[in-house]
Amino acid sequence: MNGYSFVRQAWGYAALFFGIIGAAGCSVQSAVPAPIEGTQVTVSSPDSNLTARFYQVNDKEGRSLYYEVTYKGRTVIRPSVLDIRLDNHLSENAMALPVDTFTRWTADLVVKDIRRSSQDTSWKPVAGERALVRDHYNGATVSMQKANNPLYRMDVQLRVYNEGVAIRYYFPEHEKGSYYRVVAEHTEFALPAGTTAFHALWGQAPYRELPLRDWPGEAERPLTLKLPGGLYACLAEAQLVDYARTKFTLSPDKRNTVVTSIYTPADLISPFGTPWRVIMVADRPGALMENDFLLLDLNAPSRIKDTGWIKPGKIIRVMIQNTAEAKAHIDFAVKHRLQYILFDWKWYGPSFTFNSDATKVAIPDFDLPAIIQYGKERGVGVWLYVNQQALLAQSDSLFSVYRQWGVKGVKFGFVQVGSHRWTTWMEDMFKKAAENHIMINVHDDWRPTGEQRTWPNLMTAEGIRGNEEMPDATHNTILPFTRYIAGAADYTICYYDPRIKTTHAHQLALAAIYYSPLQTLYWYDSPALSDDEPELEFWDHIPVTWDETRVLQGEPGEHISVARRKGAEWFVGTITNNSARTLQLSFDFLPPGQSFLAKIYTDDPAVPTKTKVKVTEQRVNASTVMPIVLPASGGHAMWLKPDQVFKTWQVYLRPYRNYSCHNLYSPAPCALISGAKVPENVPVVLPVHRSVILQGPVMPSDDSVTGMAAR
Repeated sequence: MNGYSFVRQAWGYAALFFGIIGAAGCSVQSAVPAPIEGTQVTVSSPDSNLTARFYQVNDKEGRSLYYEVTYKGRTVIRPSVLDIRLDNHLSENAMALPVDTFTRWTADLVVKDIRRSSQDTSWKPVAGERALVRDHYNGATVSMQKANNPLYRMDVQLRVYNEGVAIRYYFPEHEKGSYYRVVAEHTEFALPAGTTAFHALWGQAPYRELPLRDWPGEAERPLTLKLPGGLYACLAEAQLVDYARTKFTLSPDKRNTVVTSIYTPADLISPFGTPWRVIMVADRPGALMENDFLLLDLNAPSRIKDTGWIKPGKIIRVMIQNTAEAKAHIDFAVKHRLQYILFDWKWYGPSFTFNSDATKVAIPDFDLPAIIQYGKERGVGVWLYVNQQALLAQSDSLFSVYRQWGVKGVKFGFVQVGSHRWTTWMEDMFKKAAENHIMINVHDDWRPTGEQRTWPNLMTAEGIRGNEEMPDATHNTILPFTRYIAGAADYTICYYDPRIKTTHAHQLALAAIYYSPLQTLYWYDSPALSDDEPELEFWDHIPVTWDETRVLQGEPGEHISVARRKGAEWFVGTITNNSARTLQLSFDFLPPGQSFLAKIYTDDPAVPTKTKVKVTEQRVNASTVMPIVLPASGGHAMWLKPDQVFKTWQVYLRPYRNYSCHNLYSPAPCALISGAKVPENVPVVLPVHRSVILQGPVMPSDDSVTGMAAR
């Protein structure tokens, strides 16, 4: 057992032990009272595996809202309180409305109506991990009204998908136009004893697997959970548009209970809905990653009608910002099939000041118009970094200027996140950029909640501890099961930097494992560092958007194997943590009856390159099981292309126009059974009056070939 596995198991035993002790202690949680008649509604997922139940109870504070969740009959969320706190007294006094006096705003809500719903539609993402996304759920809306102030109404909206449960608070329009001030939200998630969480304090923090006690602070979302008995769950936030960011904290008085904590109050006008609180559940951790489209489903459809200008791609940063280096990077991009180059901060002067003008170049020997034109001629676009100071001061004109210049995208730097103000500001930036055909990459602590569906010009975001911080391999194996559930992330993959703590095959495989429709490669690198190692062809040809994604195997903190398909080709990445291991990889994800040629990239210290990556080939099919031998912190990558449809043909060459011989062409290498070769697109001369047997995709050059039949 490696060190990480031992720590995880120890925490699991400790959490279970303290959960049992706590259940027997003096502060046992009291039983939930019986539901109030007429307030219950139970909704099951379309496949009947997930069930969510909502109800009200009478307690010492009045009426409380509760819900619970089961998966295949097993408890995922024990009875948990739904609680949102409002303080509208300023608006109420100003408008001569009755002042609500309840400490807990929901305490006198009375259920007036329960409506059921269902939906089964599909939509195509502009860029994504799958060609088609299904939006399939059963739902219910519980409409309530305050007993002491009937002008106030609130709905609890509930959706149950096969992939998870989503709940939010919705406030219909107030008849008198009262403003709403949300001062707190305490949505509970009461979990089974023994649950552990993959905890990170902020967007770029390291992860630790912790029991549900003694956390060092709030947990960033999404929050992935390991439940007793092998189930996995993930608590997430979706459609954060007009609200404050939510993190998760431990309940101060209820064991094994996680509670939402909003960053700041939110001042709102009805009608409005809070972000969705999402509980994803799966039998295996990889299914959480495969089902990350659930957050997209919970967001509004695209607000960009014409998306033809949105072009996903791979990007390299220009480390030394001058014209010569920029052109060298463009040449490198062309050679290695990269679509963009990036000029990072300081190109327009000091970033952390309002005195810098992001429409003027502030460094010498940097001819930006010439660089953009050179890139345009060679099919390479330019992205620019802009810090928040310039975004705030110049956003009304900045994007239109960049569009005139021919800039393709903007990387936002050091933007404020969390508060209601900065959440709505970010939404406005996406809109302004889209109006000017500018793509966006948000850096530093911001994390998406499914906004990419509404604003597909949002290509990626940081909010991740990536290669800038040089994390170890164990950290890298946690990310797909945690941060990447929120959506695309800009890990900024390095390759040549000596500070990397993993092998080069590990780095290579990350491009298949980590999803980002703007994939940064060669971070901290430059063309001068590259010796055009053979394995770079994997990055050269790998797409950044996909038709299908499969997590073949994996465990957070241990290892992961991901297969992604674009068209007929597959790219597969496997990485391990800080420990060596051998995995058995099944190719049963391939279509049956079809052979694929796999190019395989593995760590091998005997290879005479500085990267020590070996390139081999092997034919595979759906029945293949391949041993994957991984050194500590190692990786394994594969590029699978369908084999040519090699058939065996019997060909009779008859006389034609008095020719004594004829030419045969093959669109791909082909073999004569006799042992001769038919090279690609090179004619082979064969005499007439003879029958030959060929194997491969053969094309005759004229009509002299007869009797062609598959054998």
